[in-house]
Amino acid sequence: MLKKEISICPRAVLFMMRSVLILMTVCFLSSASVYGADHPHVVIILVDDMGYSDAGCYNRDSKIPTPHIDSLAQDGMRFTDAHSPGALCHPSRYGLMTGQHPFRIDYTPWRQKPLIQKGQTTLASLLKSAGYRTHMVGKWHLGFKEEGYDKPLPGGPTDVGFDSYFGIRASTDIPPYFYIRGNRAVMPPTNHIGDNASEGWSIIQGAFWRAGGIAPDLKLHDVLPRFTDEAVSVIEKHAASDADHPMMLYLAYPAPHTPWLPDPKYRGTSKAGMYGDFLVMVDAMIGRVLEALNDAHLRDNTLLIFTSDNGPVWFDVDNVRFGHHSTAGLRGMKADAWEGGHRMPFIVRWPGHVAEQSTSDQTICFTDIMATLAAVTNTPLPPGAGPDSFNLLPVLTGKQPQDQAIRGPIVIPAEGGTLSIRSGPWKLITHLGSGGFSKEWSPIPNRIEPQPGGPTGQLYHLEADLAETNNLFLARPKIVKRLQSELTRIQNQKQTRP
Repeated sequence: MLKKEISICPRAVLFMMRSVLILMTVCFLSSASVYGADHPHVVIILVDDMGYSDAGCYNRDSKIPTPHIDSLAQDGMRFTDAHSPGALCHPSRYGLMTGQHPFRIDYTPWRQKPLIQKGQTTLASLLKSAGYRTHMVGKWHLGFKEEGYDKPLPGGPTDVGFDSYFGIRASTDIPPYFYIRGNRAVMPPTNHIGDNASEGWSIIQGAFWRAGGIAPDLKLHDVLPRFTDEAVSVIEKHAASDADHPMMLYLAYPAPHTPWLPDPKYRGTSKAGMYGDFLVMVDAMIGRVLEALNDAHLRDNTLLIFTSDNGPVWFDVDNVRFGHHSTAGLRGMKADAWEGGHRMPFIVRWPGHVAEQSTSDQTICFTDIMATLAAVTNTPLPPGAGPDSFNLLPVLTGKQPQDQAIRGPIVIPAEGGTLSIRSGPWKLITHLGSGGFSKEWSPIPNRIEPQPGGPTGQLYHLEADLAETNNLFLARPKIVKRLQSELTRIQNQKQTRP
């Protein structure tokens, strides 16, 4: 049987080719509309134990040069009243990741188990559901299920929404010390390192670290540049091979937390001793990340957030001997209920959306990042997700009047179970004393027992008394009663977000 020849008209071929091109163009435009301007790349840079006024953009008298951090403020919005969810590392990070106030859980057993529950919405899982490629580099400090370092480590970043992870379990002064890639130790901590301290500093300052296990491939002074290398690699690889999806990078530096280990070329570059020199190095590492975003042509479509997890380890004696005030105008330090423990530098750069050289006095919290990114990407929050997260997008775009609060009260735990609640200009602290680390090397204990007829807590009007020196607890009983009632209500509710 003869096969019938099939003849195709050239005009038909042209029509088919045009149809394919139109279809491809429609698909491309559709993809661009999904992953375009309303799906910017997201980079969150969280440093560790940095003071509110260490950076020059927050303190013109700072003794620490921070040109790269300052450039973010020059190009974006600087918040003056931003707060970490806790005055310590792990509760602060929990609030950032989950949009939930950390006082709602017991966050103390992070050494034994993961703090984030299976299936709980995180920044990473939220953005992953919106089509993002999600990456984390750095300090986790939210727990793994540890059953031996030659086995998988469940419950960490790759189990809560991150596509990739390279980092360490906690701080570089808390052993065991080892790198983790994905959910496994790169090398188990089979070696041992002795403890260390620096003369002329308190026991928790300087080149301080605790004795314990350490992996053969980890050197404490190499951790900061190693994380920068990894972050730059994430950016470069995404731009080269995954540019059709938006990127989320959470870079959690374990510095300038102790041990303060500036490379030799940074020593003497500040006028604030080892701490200042180490922060100069941190700023330089941030500069490398910003340069990588520029080189990959991602800068102009990246929403970048810079902040610190809690206040510094910097005492009054350090203020005097260096003339550098890490929390200028604020009382207290890391772990304290006072402002120095949790009021943080917070900068947002988003070209074309956030005005350059802008400032906001809105009272905000890290928990608000989740609802904000949900709004930015037009991604609905699942039921129960981000229970204490408020959308800051109107503030970022200049649509929210400065005199209208964008969110409700904030409740922040300090180290020893002390809570503070901030509502408008008023702040109530549930106990007397610092509530944190100021007890150790200052005449102020972290908890003071009330005297008969005396105050049982602290009340401050921050607009008139930012330094928290005038306790109005007895003078304004109606305000105290109202804030105590608000605190109880928030504690009994499952969420504060409407």
